[in-house]
Amino acid sequence: MHIDILVEDSSGHRLLDIIVPQIIGEFGEPHTWKIISYKGIGRIPKGLRPNADASKRILLDRLPDLLRGYGRTPGIDGLVVVVDSDRVSCVDLLNELKAVAAACNPSPNVIFRIAVEEIEAWYLGDRAAVMSAYPRAKQDVLNRYEQDSICGTWELLADAVHKGGSAALKRQGYVAAGAAKHEWADQIGSRMNMANNASHSFSKFRDGLIRLVVTSPLPVDPDTSGADNTLPGGA
Repeated sequence: MHIDILVEDSSGHRLLDIIVPQIIGEFGEPHTWKIISYKGIGRIPKGLRPNADASKRILLDRLPDLLRGYGRTPGIDGLVVVVDSDRVSCVDLLNELKAVAAACNPSPNVIFRIAVEEIEAWYLGDRAAVMSAYPRAKQDVLNRYEQDSICGTWELLADAVHKGGSAALKRQGYVAAGAAKHEWADQIGSRMNMANNASHSFSKFRDGLIRLVVTSPLPVDPDTSGADNTLPGGA
């Protein structure tokens, strides 16, 4: 099957580039995907009326139009939308997202996955990966973290692993913070264990992606017709 995955920023894109093959197998064996990043999360427009400037590429601002388009587009078997909850209620945000999909006719085959509070929670859910990437990470800071809590997640990770912590990154501006988030995707994301992560929101993403491909028919290779179609990722 082919999946499109929408994510709100480029550092999330970088992380998904690394972990999606670890979850559902290498690209094209048999599944394919395209990861599309946006320039921020934004908000769902009131009344689902299109009022967003497409050129600004803000994910939730454009979501009603995007889902309507996917519902009418052949060749895309599944869609995954990944966003941070930030400080919004995860339940309320999920209900809003589902309402957008339900308003589409036809509706795409879509699942929504929410990182609580931010995607850095997924890194913090794998302490071994953090310590492997940053052996001098501050344990006292990491020990303060309550998994998937609303606590200023990226700032806490920065305080643990970045020289000068989040205060230094904020002084340097959003470009420096963005560069640090890309570095974490490369350094921590590449060391994450897909089967063992304390983040509930990461597990929901992993399990939802597996379920999406398992419940969809796999292409039949005539040379292996009748063979077990177990996913390359071991799912």
